[in-house]
This record gives sequence, C-alpha cells and structure tokens, in this order.
Amino acid sequence: MQTRKYGKTGITTSLFGMGCMRLPTIKGEAGLEEIDKEKAIEMVQYAATHGVTYFDTAYGYHNQKSESLVGEALDGGLREKVTIATKQPFSVMKTKENMRRNLENTLKKLRTDYIDVYLFHNIQPQTWEDIKAFGAIEEFEKFRQEGLIRNIAFSYHGDAVTFKKVVDYYDWSMSQIQQNILDTDQQATSEGIRYAGKKGLAVVIMEPLRGGGLALPPKEVREIYENYNEKRTAVEWAFRHLYDFPEVSVILSGVSTLEQLKDNIRIFSEPDVQPGCLTDEDRKMLELVKKTYEARAGINCTGCEYCQPCPNGVEIPRIFSSYNMGMMYDNMEFGRNRYNFSKRNGTDASNCVECGLCESKCPQGLNIIELLKKVHAELN
Repeated sequence: MQTRKYGKTGITTSLFGMGCMRLPTIKGEAGLEEIDKEKAIEMVQYAATHGVTYFDTAYGYHNQKSESLVGEALDGGLREKVTIATKQPFSVMKTKENMRRNLENTLKKLRTDYIDVYLFHNIQPQTWEDIKAFGAIEEFEKFRQEGLIRNIAFSYHGDAVTFKKVVDYYDWSMSQIQQNILDTDQQATSEGIRYAGKKGLAVVIMEPLRGGGLALPPKEVREIYENYNEKRTAVEWAFRHLYDFPEVSVILSGVSTLEQLKDNIRIFSEPDVQPGCLTDEDRKMLELVKKTYEARAGINCTGCEYCQPCPNGVEIPRIFSSYNMGMMYDNMEFGRNRYNFSKRNGTDASNCVECGLCESKCPQGLNIIELLKKVHAELN
C-alpha cells in the first residue's frame, strides 16, 4: 500500500482511505435499511490488516451507526495502528455543552480515548460566517488541549473563493474536499488542492468516483478508455487523476463490498501510484473524457449558486446536478437516489412556489421554474 505524509502533522497514512458512509446494508426487522454488521466488520478489519491505515466516518453516517461499527471493528488492538477521522456537523451544535456531549458520545462509539482528526462536517459558504460567530473553532481548540482530539480539520462543499477564505482563517491540520475528473473547475477546484497544500494542510479527497457514477461510464466514455493506448479501468483512471497531485494525502473511497475493497487495495498498491504519474497525453485523454460527460448533461446549470438562497429552501443547483449526473452516467436511477437526499431534507423541487426570484438572477437565463417541474417529474 502506498503511503503519504499527512500535511504538517507528522502523521503518515495509507494513500487509500476507507470511507465508512457506504458500508454494506440489509433490511432490518422494521423493514428499514441498516448496516450489515457481519460484512461491514469483516471489511474494516480486512482493510486494517492489509495496509489501510485511514478510516473516515461521521456523526450522521448510516443513521448515526457508522462510528459504532468502526469502533467495534477496530477494538482490540487495531485502533492503535490506524488514523481515525470523524466529523461533527454544525447543524447539531446547538450549544457549547451540546458540542461536548456529541464528542463524548462519538468517543464512546469509537471505543477510544481520542480522535486523530476531528472535522467540522460539510462547511458551506452560507454556514461559514455562523460557524465563526458561534465560536465553534474555539471549542474544538479546548477539546484538543484536553487531549480528546489531536487534529482539527474541516470538510467542504462550495466555491473555491470561500474555500480559500476558510483555509486562511485558521491553522487547520487538514481540508477534505470533493474532487474528481469532473470537478476540476468546480467545488474547491484543482487550484484549491494546490492552495491548501502550499499552506501545509493535508488534503483528503472525497467523492473521487462521484458517488460511484464514474465507475460505470456510458458508451461514449467507455470507448475513449478502450481506444487509448494505455489500458486501465475507469476506476483506475479516476484515482490516477487524483494521486497525480503531490498535495493529496488521502483519497477516500466508500466501499460497499469486500470485492470493491480488495480492488482498491490492489490499485493503491501499484508501484507507479505516485505524484506526476500522468503524462501530457493522459491529461488530454482525461480532458476529453470530461468534455464527453459534460456534453451529456441536459441542463446548462454551472452551479454558480446566484439563484441561492431560495425563499423556500429549494436547492436548485443540487437538483439540477442530480438530473445532469443521471444523464451523464446514462443511469437515471443514480439521479433519483441523489434527488432523494433533497427530498429527505425538504429542499426538493416540490417546494417551489414559482415566485421567479431565481430566474431573475440566473446568468444562464434558464427557465428554472419549468426545469424544476421537469426534473421533479423524472426523478421523484
């Protein structure tokens, strides 16, 4: 297993990190989905004994059961050999006392006295000012001084401008961002990776396969890979794009089967899994892949978020992204699954009251109201 330095922390970790948000599941007694405990524990323990030293979980994953599963799987000697990263979302930080209780519960679930890396979960441009005003970072500092956590970090979804502001605000140990072959100029962007790296932060990548969508490319993309002179799977090319960055410390992949885990371990154990592994021809090919995916998108939304916030909470860019991803991957079920997140959060298109405020702000001149109706009809 290839390893890398974890920013300025002195930690060395496996380049591949096991994401624990998509563990195998079964139908429980009440008919609800729950973690397949036997298979999930087997996978975590297999990873920990086959070179994987980085495990990523969070307060809310798997209906707040992921941390407990990871804690049980690593109990009895494995925990001391690995780095555990977990997260507390700002949405559950009701009071300072509540923040501490959440951390204490997490420590119990993980069966540990300390957390290696504790993250503010999912910082977004619209929440960043509130996080600062609340004094949440100062509370995390207290936890670190008490030895309950060792490194303070954040995960981020949003634009590159705000990302740089967050990076510059505090002496973080790590930034966790979404990045893949389609997001080079979206989210924190490729430039954001290099910016955080120059500041000494470890950079951890999430969604390298865009929720698994990049693993099964549509016909046009598949032909590009098949006709290229160097033969690799779509998954290998997606990872290769990321470990080409010397600033990247860990690439997370959420695995749902032991076979997926074994394949990831194989990929990340190859000798050429190194920064600078891509040739100029490789980059041209991947740029063609990106353009081919983008040509399949049905809605010309750039995700600029000028239409936000919606008075009724409709997450317009996310909704259009769900539809476009279904189109790009030639898999509308993927889009429906993603749209379900918006439905559960009450931010889906059914909440649109057709006020038209968004349309007056859209730089692309999109007929947002009608497009929301179209998307809801197809993905609901």
